Amino acid sequence: MDLMTLFILAVGLAMDAFAVSICKGLAMKEATVGKAVIVGGWFGGFQALMPALGFLLGTQFQKQITAIDHWIAFILLGIIGANMIKEAFCGEEEEASSSLEFREMLVLAIATSIDALAVGITFAFLKVNILAAIAVIGVCTFLIAAFGVKIGNIFGTKYQSKAELAGGVILILLGIKILLEHLGVL
Repeated sequence: MDLMTLFILAVGLAMDAFAVSICKGLAMKEATVGKAVIVGGWFGGFQALMPALGFLLGTQFQKQITAIDHWIAFILLGIIGANMIKEAFCGEEEEASSSLEFREMLVLAIATSIDALAVGITFAFLKVNILAAIAVIGVCTFLIAAFGVKIGNIFGTKYQSKAELAGGVILILLGIKILLEHLGVL
């Protein structure tokens, strides 16, 4: 996987964290740099951790499913992307809370990074430098989430559903790209 594809994947994965960060920023009276760093650290850390865990899980089964690995990547990315698109159109508002308490941030960080776990499983079947991948995903998510806090504090939830829609489309397109590359079309 080349660096540009990895960067695009990282941005797509970060969109859930971005949407939640916007809500955090919306609820804050003042979105300081420190608060943005805390939110970015939680989301970026878990977005980096989950693909690493997924990669470790995926390598356990790599030999058994190498012949269909591209289909697995295509299906997992398609499901994750479709779910993000569905969430963008469902119209449910996420409850905005300014709390940065351990328990709340842990739950949010895990919830927004489950899709990264599935992507990590697909990394085990693709030619991916896992250390570079988790670094790019973690740093991108950190920056995007920290920026999301500031955007939410300034603009509110105007961009939340658009971010989830964009993330879903990006993940579906990456799944199609992986499939087409393995089928020899690209």
